[in-house]
Amino acid sequence: MPGAPASQDTKFFGHPAGLKTLFFTEMWERLSFYGARAFLLIYMTKEVGLGGLGMSDATGGAVLALYLSSSYLLSLPGGWIADRFLGQRRAVTIGGFGILIGNAMLALPIDSLFYPGLAVIAVGTGFLKPNISTIVGQLYRPDDIRRDAGFTIYYMGINVGAGIAPLIGMLIAQNQGFRQLLSNHGMDPNLCWRVGFALVAVGMAVGLVQYAFGYRVLGEAGLHPTVPSEPVKAARDRKVLVAIAVGLIGLVVLGFVVNRFVFPLTENALVNTFGVGLAIAAIVLFTGFRRTARDAGERKRVIAMIPLFIGCIAFFGLFEQAASTLSLYAERLVHRDYLGLHIVASAYQFINSGFVVLLASAFAVMWLRLAKRGKEPSTVNKFAIGMVLTAVSFAVLLPSLSTISTVDGVNPDYLFAFPYRTVSPNYLILYYFVATCSELCISPVGLSSFSRLAPARLAGMVMGTWFLGIAIGEYIAGRAAEVSAAHGYGFLFAVVIIGSLVVAAGLFLVAPAIKRMLGNEGPEVELPRAIVEPRAAESDGSPAKEAPARGGQP
Repeated sequence: MPGAPASQDTKFFGHPAGLKTLFFTEMWERLSFYGARAFLLIYMTKEVGLGGLGMSDATGGAVLALYLSSSYLLSLPGGWIADRFLGQRRAVTIGGFGILIGNAMLALPIDSLFYPGLAVIAVGTGFLKPNISTIVGQLYRPDDIRRDAGFTIYYMGINVGAGIAPLIGMLIAQNQGFRQLLSNHGMDPNLCWRVGFALVAVGMAVGLVQYAFGYRVLGEAGLHPTVPSEPVKAARDRKVLVAIAVGLIGLVVLGFVVNRFVFPLTENALVNTFGVGLAIAAIVLFTGFRRTARDAGERKRVIAMIPLFIGCIAFFGLFEQAASTLSLYAERLVHRDYLGLHIVASAYQFINSGFVVLLASAFAVMWLRLAKRGKEPSTVNKFAIGMVLTAVSFAVLLPSLSTISTVDGVNPDYLFAFPYRTVSPNYLILYYFVATCSELCISPVGLSSFSRLAPARLAGMVMGTWFLGIAIGEYIAGRAAEVSAAHGYGFLFAVVIIGSLVVAAGLFLVAPAIKRMLGNEGPEVELPRAIVEPRAAESDGSPAKEAPARGGQP
């Protein structure tokens, strides 16, 4: 098999040496991504006098929605370009440099570089994120029994990076001691935000350096693109690449012309247009899958993906509010002191990764024991259980709103300028515990299920569809800040709880039908060979066994 090292390679805890390289590359990339994300909305909405951008909650949430959803949406072209032209290895390098350069732009004290910096980071993430996990799969032969454990180790790298990331906000960007340190040395204390972005860039630089040093131990994995053997198909791919490039440039030019000569393009107008585009993309993708299905079996698989896709959108739309509404909730309404420590708002995002590390093994054992008894829930039912837990996680926060003091008779649930913080951090800690349980019911099985339902010849696009679901979820999570700004946390939490339960009920209802529809081809069918051997899938499209890619921090 092209691209697979010898099965005797056991240099990294019994796994191929290349896994260590990818483990640390992804760890540094996630540290970079979540490090900036942890304090990004706080930075955007902080007063200009304190070094922030002075945006309203609604505008900041809209910008966050556009940035985060773009990062995942660009995984679609990023993965395809790597498959056909660059190879995954080069795409990861390009993506890493994009993330490094984008964060360096944010670190410079030039406000006009803020939006371009976010755009460059999004493009870099779109190249790196979908391709590095593909290389992990190519380190193993299809029948290698170590594959499942290998993805688990890789998954831990994701959560280690995501777990450490909030410390950048805690120790640098939002730390009063660091602000005082800058001031004592004759520097503007507001530079703390810039230093935070600079550290994120340095983290990605370290990841790239160790990736370069470990390049040789990856063997052939991810090195060669899958170029169609037929000249007509190869020419078609080149035309599609040109069309993508021309289309993106055209959108930028059109936006400039409209903004300059027709009417000003506000952040909200751009984000609303982007949201419509996401909805259209989802409809077009599933319509295309349906029409190009070769037989009844493929059509059933496409139908089976729809409830999982909806579940993906709903889950990430709610769970990823950690970076939007819950970030502002922690910043404005939660006690700073806890157990003798001064805790800044961005540090609370560490809790999720900590619980993932603690609970992942317990959930794995639980599913295994249920499977041995023949009682393991189907994938759709796991999604439904996860949505019920999501509703519970937000219900945990509702009592906290009744404990908040009022100023001059105004409920601070509707007044974000509230100067007192009377909410116990225990509410957020309990929220993240329940939310992590929800995550472990959905995220680790979602990508795996999509990959298993994908016809071999459409494997790449189906994987991109999962990332599209995450992109739409990130978009919804960012826009939630606008809802809480207009109507308060109480209204938002109530809507989230009701919406989660409605989605859960829908998933429970369709689960038996999906199971009957697929028969023996449910989520436990073999993984398409294209995920492991793109070249082999191009030639014959036959499936080969592959263990699930792990979820967790997306």
